[in-house]
Amino acid sequence: MDKTSRRKTIIITGAAGGIGQGLSKHMASLGWKVGMIDINPIIKEIAQAIDDTMVMPVVCDIRDSAQVDAVITRIEDTLGPIDALVNNAGIVANIAPIAKMKDNRWANELAVNLSAAFYFIRNLAPKMAEKGWGRIINVSSAAARSGLPAQIGYASTKSALWGVTSTTAAEFGSKGVTCNSILPGVIATPTVLSMPAHIQEGVKKASVLGRFGEIEEIAHLVAFLCSEKAGFITGAEIDIDGGYRLNNTSLT
Repeated sequence: MDKTSRRKTIIITGAAGGIGQGLSKHMASLGWKVGMIDINPIIKEIAQAIDDTMVMPVVCDIRDSAQVDAVITRIEDTLGPIDALVNNAGIVANIAPIAKMKDNRWANELAVNLSAAFYFIRNLAPKMAEKGWGRIINVSSAAARSGLPAQIGYASTKSALWGVTSTTAAEFGSKGVTCNSILPGVIATPTVLSMPAHIQEGVKKASVLGRFGEIEEIAHLVAFLCSEKAGFITGAEIDIDGGYRLNNTSLT
């Protein structure tokens, strides 16, 4: 990372998960101060294992806009103004076909995967604009393009993040704030690696590269988008899915 980006402060939501942990560790290693947010109290232990001089773990229910505003203030008071935001939190395991999706589960996915991203952006984007510099990254999913049977809430909310991304980019771009979405495919998180072997192999075959993505690959992309060098990239949807979207089916 270039010198002008050192010691900046970033907030990462869903920081207790596999990707969130990887992002937090990588950004801290690059000299960023990291506000790690998760609803799971284990976030405090995870932060200590990374580097407690560079990271600040905070437990927060991001479905509640008042809690979001309060936790942002706490991080600002401790780490300083926020320069970058990664809306990484998301519910992935709410499995139900459309006909059996319950109202409360649908509402919960909307709250975590979509509304929370809006709450963080509503608070932070104007402050970034006032400073004349900011980076916002929304972690969407390959499912936003392809749909995902039995996960109507996940696929729909991840697709809807595009509207959040493009509108934020349009409203704040002239003030030096960029906003982009990244669309990961299946990444080798502990959860994915715990799936039955036959399911893992089927998923790998759907990728042109024939493998899972690595958490580090997501982290490198996020770090670049947070850097000065990515200043002309905004309103973009960036696939990082090993070619999953290319429909790796052969008729030969």
